[in-house]
Amino acid sequence: QVELVESGGGLAQPGGSLRLSCTASGKIVNIYRMGWYRQVPGKQRELVATETTGGITNYVDSVKGRFTISRENGKMTVNLQMDSLKFEDTAVYYCNAYDPGVMLEVWGQGTLVTVSS
Repeated sequence: QVELVESGGGLAQPGGSLRLSCTASGKIVNIYRMGWYRQVPGKQRELVATETTGGITNYVDSVKGRFTISRENGKMTVNLQMDSLKFEDTAVYYCNAYDPGVMLEVWGQGTLVTVSS
């Protein structure tokens, strides 16, 4: 069983920064891809950023140049540095771990990010 524990999030002003972190624990030594998704009420969950163990990153266009994803702790932790935040970044952010080799897909509990003046 793999669990994801998220931290970070909260309230920021437009133009400000926040950092999200997510650590995987359990009987696993490698996770192919980890990343962040977000969801606002009434809309589908969307990919924000992901990174594979090989360092391949993928970002939604709306955050390119503002958000940076990174992995550490033996690739079991994924961070999302969010800079130049905008009102439209307000959402619940979910950590995701995915590895098709072991039929793994796990979600974190979600953390709220609010961008408001």
